[in-house]
Amino acid sequence: MGFDLSFYRGKKVFVTGHTGFKGSWLCKMLAGAGARVTGYSLNPPTEPSLFKIAGIEQDIISVIGDIRDYPSLKKAFDEAQPEIVLHLAAQPIVRDSYKDPAYTYETNVMGTVNILECVRNSDCVKSFLNVTTDKVYLNKEWAWGYRENEELDGYDPYSNSKSCSELVTHSYKNAFFTDNRGESTLPVSTARAGNVIGGGDFANDRIIPDCVRAAMDKRDIIVRNPFSTRPYQHVLEPLYAYLMIAAKQYENKTYAGWYNVGPDEVDCFQTGALVDLFVSHWGEGLKWINQHDGGPHEANFLKLDCSKLKTVFGWKPHWNLDQAISKTVEWSKCWMAGQDVRDCMDRQIEEFLKVEL
Repeated sequence: MGFDLSFYRGKKVFVTGHTGFKGSWLCKMLAGAGARVTGYSLNPPTEPSLFKIAGIEQDIISVIGDIRDYPSLKKAFDEAQPEIVLHLAAQPIVRDSYKDPAYTYETNVMGTVNILECVRNSDCVKSFLNVTTDKVYLNKEWAWGYRENEELDGYDPYSNSKSCSELVTHSYKNAFFTDNRGESTLPVSTARAGNVIGGGDFANDRIIPDCVRAAMDKRDIIVRNPFSTRPYQHVLEPLYAYLMIAAKQYENKTYAGWYNVGPDEVDCFQTGALVDLFVSHWGEGLKWINQHDGGPHEANFLKLDCSKLKTVFGWKPHWNLDQAISKTVEWSKCWMAGQDVRDCMDRQIEEFLKVEL
């Protein structure tokens, strides 16, 4: 089943969390496809930020506001009158969720309630997608990938709040967006994505941003858990999948559901092996050291089974992990050299979309 981003030309799309790393890349893709995008989010979560560096604000209508503030969100939503809603706003860092669990739950759970209330109290929306995480599952540290019908019970406050966000979405779908015959009146989906990498991620406590910062400072990369296994993918992979799911269910409500979005099994890497790959692409004598910092619990082994997405939509990853790291290094060196990062993003998006699957 093919999917062309031209579907979004002229469509009104509402994106929460648009100032973040994934949100900025998503807005760039949508604007390039000709969508009329309104973003609602806090100010960029990092300094520097991809949102500012890439001038995303010039491509969309950007509203700065808190997803916990329902009146403010509702005002922006009503003015936008979106046909498609993509909910990315979240407190996304596991370690930060230990520092401030209440804020994490308020943002990730009540934020989901608030955007769904906007959808429920509107008559313009034709497709809703909530972006969660691969960490929503009860982690049993087993060697095979979690499927969409596995138990939801994230361990830490971030992961658990995203499990709750899934359940909130399921409840709204059943209670408000399904008729008495059990048929959907509004297609609602969630997408559970694995770890993403790519140019412009400046978050703390993420391995690739840590690698880039170490390379810039010409110091060794510190890896706190080199033997943990994660499904790594370039940021464009899940974003393309989100846009595909939202578009397909817009056209046919039966496509609505819960979907894992991750790389093929060969790209589920141990963190140390991932850093080895980064070092090989970066060059310049970069190396890493193993130094656990006594941080909070994190899962050792986590993989997704993406058979459903592949079966339903004929989806496949466009880039393997080696290519994903290469593109991340390319963007980072472009930015460090003071070159045009918008052009670099447009070029990478074009190259991604041209891959024959």
